[in-house]
Amino acid sequence: MLKLRDQGESLPAALVLWSPWSDITETGDTYITLKDSEPAYHYQLHLKSSADAYAPESEQKHPYVSPVYGDYGKPFPPVLIQGGTRETFLSNFVRLYQAMDQPGHTVKLDLYEGMPHVFQIHWDWPEAKLAIRKMNDWIKPWLNTI
Repeated sequence: MLKLRDQGESLPAALVLWSPWSDITETGDTYITLKDSEPAYHYQLHLKSSADAYAPESEQKHPYVSPVYGDYGKPFPPVLIQGGTRETFLSNFVRLYQAMDQPGHTVKLDLYEGMPHVFQIHWDWPEAKLAIRKMNDWIKPWLNTI
């Protein structure tokens, strides 16, 4: 979205981000404090190779790669960020929320106690049902402005 915006392209009416990996550099305390809560997302064992395949290490803090470092002082669509408190990426999306909120953009951080990465795909979980319902309620007004 940052690149589209910077190139003057049309942007969507709103964004919904589920558990965004918004900083691929292993920066943030939850890479350490929650490293054992999600075995499939341990940085050194699983994520580092993905980060290196996505971008060279020298470019991993570029805002188009790790949007937590982006400039949100320019226009940006409203954003809903949903995630769980047991995610390795928790500090990433809290920092992304703060970066977007600082210049006064419409951004909402919606956290779910004890939930793992992208818990919303587990349609039968009560927390997933609630998150989907809240997502639908949040996005409807933005879609009606198109």
